[in-house]
Amino acid sequence: MTWKEVRDEGDVSRVNFRQEKTDGVEYLYISKQARELLGERQDPQERVFKGLKYGMTYNTEIIRWCNRAAVPKHITFHSARHTNAVLLLENGADIYTVSKRLGHRELRTTQIYAKIVDSKMKEAAEIIPELNIEL
Repeated sequence: MTWKEVRDEGDVSRVNFRQEKTDGVEYLYISKQARELLGERQDPQERVFKGLKYGMTYNTEIIRWCNRAAVPKHITFHSARHTNAVLLLENGADIYTVSKRLGHRELRTTQIYAKIVDSKMKEAAEIIPELNIEL
């Protein structure tokens, strides 16, 4: 990801990117905190994550970052996507929005993540109001 792909639009920031599977240009809004963590804008052609090698070795660099940050878990790009999807669903994002953020063509693919969020199904049962029914 280069700095020209990071767009600041007032209070909102997004990342424009080319989706490899579909070859379409997509965008992803990022939180204010995520934008702050990226740091100050650099030259448009410069990579945002300078130490990250793009390709087969990117997981190795992510593991190094986690080790330096004393994160004890084995984190890969895939597990980070998975965690992002589950956190969004657990915090109330609808499945269509999560599917779009992940770049899934079919909602069925995203439903795999939704099955993990069983706690939301339990909460949904509690939302139904009690009815005054005399038996």
